[in-house]
Amino acid sequence: MTRDDRARIIELTGVRKVYDTGAIQVEALRGIDARIDDGEYVAIVGPSGSGKSTLMHILGCLDVPTDGTYRLAGEDVSTMTEASLAEVRNRRIGFVFQQFNLLPSLTAWRNVELPLIYAGIDRAERRDRAWQALERVGLGDRADHKPGELSGGQQQRVAVARALVTEPSLILADEPTGNLDSASTADILDLFDELSSLGRTIVLITHEHEVAAHASRTIEVRDGHVLEVVA
Repeated sequence: MTRDDRARIIELTGVRKVYDTGAIQVEALRGIDARIDDGEYVAIVGPSGSGKSTLMHILGCLDVPTDGTYRLAGEDVSTMTEASLAEVRNRRIGFVFQQFNLLPSLTAWRNVELPLIYAGIDRAERRDRAWQALERVGLGDRADHKPGELSGGQQQRVAVARALVTEPSLILADEPTGNLDSASTADILDLFDELSSLGRTIVLITHEHEVAAHASRTIEVRDGHVLEVVA
């Protein structure tokens, strides 16, 4: 199958994002054109202040472009209602952040089940799916542990399990190894490699070229522009 035959998950055309601070306007994105296809593993790389985090927020439907078009699985995001956007964020996109964003009072499996609660899934199915997701990331034996009882790498694996539990079509990972040591970083990147080999669409945001090298394609962003696309 050629790239032209694959379904487009993400398509950005002329996307700009301008923040109005009152005294000045800051143009974070300056006409981004990009395409990511079904099953691709793509790294978006750039230094701090390049616009990559703003781009990630738009890709995740956490923010909207000032100008331009963002199509997610062929649908123009600007035409979606707030309820539709919430549905997209909860069911179709799995988020993994640098900060693990786990609730410290809940066990691993209860953290993982949270997106299913919002989706209205019944309790028994939530528990089964949460445990299955933890098994998938190698933490089935830690399901009843709270975040404070887990290492940083294990906490990030819980966060990955939470991202997977809704079976999303797209995984967005924003600096997922930023708070990890080298051994935990290798574990998480191995996990992404495995998910990619199973056909998951993964977009990895990072400032580290060594991390980006795990992806099959790299989009380099600098000063709000796509500087280079490397296959």
